[in-house]
Amino acid sequence: MAELSKQPVPDRAEHNAFFPSEYSLSQYTSKVTDFDGVKFDQPYTGGKHKVLMIATDERYLQMQNGTWFSTGNHPVETLLPMLHIHKAGFEIDVATLSGNHAKFEMWAMPAEDKAVAEIYTTYLPKLDKPHKLADIIDTVTAEDSPYIAILIPGGHGAFNKLPESREIKKILDWAINNDKFIITLCHGPAALAAAAIERAESDFPFKGYELCVFPDALDEGANIDIGYMPGKLPWLLAKRLETLGMKVMNQGITGQVHKDRKLLTGDSPLAGNKLGILAAEELLKAVK
Repeated sequence: MAELSKQPVPDRAEHNAFFPSEYSLSQYTSKVTDFDGVKFDQPYTGGKHKVLMIATDERYLQMQNGTWFSTGNHPVETLLPMLHIHKAGFEIDVATLSGNHAKFEMWAMPAEDKAVAEIYTTYLPKLDKPHKLADIIDTVTAEDSPYIAILIPGGHGAFNKLPESREIKKILDWAINNDKFIITLCHGPAALAAAAIERAESDFPFKGYELCVFPDALDEGANIDIGYMPGKLPWLLAKRLETLGMKVMNQGITGQVHKDRKLLTGDSPLAGNKLGILAAEELLKAVK
């Protein structure tokens, strides 16, 4: 059997852009997930409370060496939390910064996972035609907002535009000030950096919060060595959040999840199912 290549695979749609290597995909992706059913007793039936998922609409992330990483939202990190939240009875609305469709790392889609395929099909109309965040931000942050939580999925695409978005900053400020849930994992917490816009580091609203994120050591090491990415990231996630005063609780990727106040986080695609279970449990408790 031929040895799988560790060279990033050229993306034929874009100059100097690359998909993960064949070897890295053999290590990091699977045809099925660890979803084994929902864990709550009764779903929410009130119909009043919803969840807003903010997805990236950007495909290409430029690395330090000038190459472009063909990325987006990681399907497992997006769809497994959505699956548990949806099954728990909460409608999910989808928004992107531009209103363009949510971009997915389709090379990580678990092709033989029926539950994931079902939730993807269910929400594909919203993923294809999401809200433009600016168009709904007044509704989201209104006193009578229908939203109980914000979901920001993982994937390196979260590095694109979300950390610099004043709209994301406004949403995060609203969520903290109104005791709403923020659910995010892996590289999704890059969006939390938006809360630092036009603020002194000492005023960062997540200062002192604990969370799980994808480890910098893997992004600096294995992800480049095995050709998952074509170069070094423009900045390091854990380092940036720690500089702002947050505490990272994980060193590796074991599927670890963490709850600190209303911030629910996970370390990697391995945490997608557990984070979905945690989110469903917490949302159901909040609406009782």
